[in-house]
Amino acid sequence: MDESDSERLILLIDDDRDRAQLIETALQSFQHRVITIADGIEAIDFLNRRGDYLDAPRPDLILLELNLPGNEGQDLLAKIKAEPQLRRIPIVVLTTAASEADIFSTYLLQGNCHIVKSTDLDRLRQIVQRIEEFWFGIVTLPVA
Repeated sequence: MDESDSERLILLIDDDRDRAQLIETALQSFQHRVITIADGIEAIDFLNRRGDYLDAPRPDLILLELNLPGNEGQDLLAKIKAEPQLRRIPIVVLTTAASEADIFSTYLLQGNCHIVKSTDLDRLRQIVQRIEEFWFGIVTLPVA
């Protein structure tokens, strides 16, 4: 990994502060910036650079909890993938949603992958590290 890869931005969208903090902790060993947002409306404002986010940078990767209040996670995934300037951003659905319907929905809405979160801290850390290794160590991402 070269120096330009060390400053990647990960947008974490998760309404459960404790889970989000576990994910942030797992990402601390990497040199990426992590911004955590707890709801879909704020995430859309961030991604579209509205309101408090006029100068927001484009994330290189989005980690999305599908089980946001209501159907907000699925709605947010659909909105992001429908916008030409946002659809290139890979979205990893990192979620507690494990049903076949949830998995099908992720791919139907053009999520890049669906990963079920582990409740075990060590296992969650391993999952997050593998996500980081794959998306920033193996995959070639488009330049913003």
